[in-house]
Amino acid sequence: MQSMPPTSLLKAAMWMGGAIVSMALMAIAGRAVQTELNTFELMGYRSVIGFAIICGVIFFSRDGFAQVKTRKPGLHIARNLFHFTGQNLWFYGVAAIPLAQLVALEFTNPLWVAILAPLMLGESMTRARLIGALIGFVGVLVVARPGVAPLHPGHFAALGAAVGFAMNTIFTKKLMRTDTTLCVLFWMTFSQGVMGFALAAPGGVTVFSLHLTPWVIMTGLTGLTMHYSLTSALRYAPASVVAPMEFLRLPVVAILGMLIYGEPLEAVVFIGGAIILAGNLYNIRAERRARRASDVTA
Repeated sequence: MQSMPPTSLLKAAMWMGGAIVSMALMAIAGRAVQTELNTFELMGYRSVIGFAIICGVIFFSRDGFAQVKTRKPGLHIARNLFHFTGQNLWFYGVAAIPLAQLVALEFTNPLWVAILAPLMLGESMTRARLIGALIGFVGVLVVARPGVAPLHPGHFAALGAAVGFAMNTIFTKKLMRTDTTLCVLFWMTFSQGVMGFALAAPGGVTVFSLHLTPWVIMTGLTGLTMHYSLTSALRYAPASVVAPMEFLRLPVVAILGMLIYGEPLEAVVFIGGAIILAGNLYNIRAERRARRASDVTA
């Protein structure tokens, strides 16, 4: 295996640090905002903020708004339906269960991608993918402890969010063959703003109080900075290097949950999260070995 330059590893680690900080701040802000807003309203306001930022970036970019034209409108709709659903479930989980449990269960996202990609992208269902998924499922059982600790709807919301994010990843892979990142983000923030306010409208859209304004703005900013930071980390290092760094999200949010909300630090959550990560790493390394083998035989 070719060694990575130390500078690339350092840059990947710094960008992952940005992604971890963004996610932690988004969780804290999301919990604060839900004292007044439901998840639909939160997604609506969050998307408006993101849309304004993306429009500003596109306006000053070289290709301008010409790059938001897409040949795949149906894919954008499907992607944003799944991402909108997953993000709503994630914000519900933020307010419903300890943050450490939410993050640990969210780690199943790559495992769902490995399981669903054969159905959605025509990829083969390999033995490695099945083994990785089984390892991850064991980790889920360790975190949730059905029959030992009471299951909460928030646990199912966290797993549902992971599935939604996995489908989002799959559709994003398809879209990135033809569309730019700014195009994807433009239609994401626009459509999810429309969906959020449309679903909130029957009950009346709440106008949040002034003291919540910084938290609402933070939910919009951190969603974009987390996406950009993670993408940048993957630019400097492969997924097999970035994935273990991402595990640092768990102790970070666990400590924040303890300090801010008095949530207990539970060893089983860390153990379960580590098992889920092991399933992800098993998949990533198996895929890399398969690619190297195909390159040799090609």
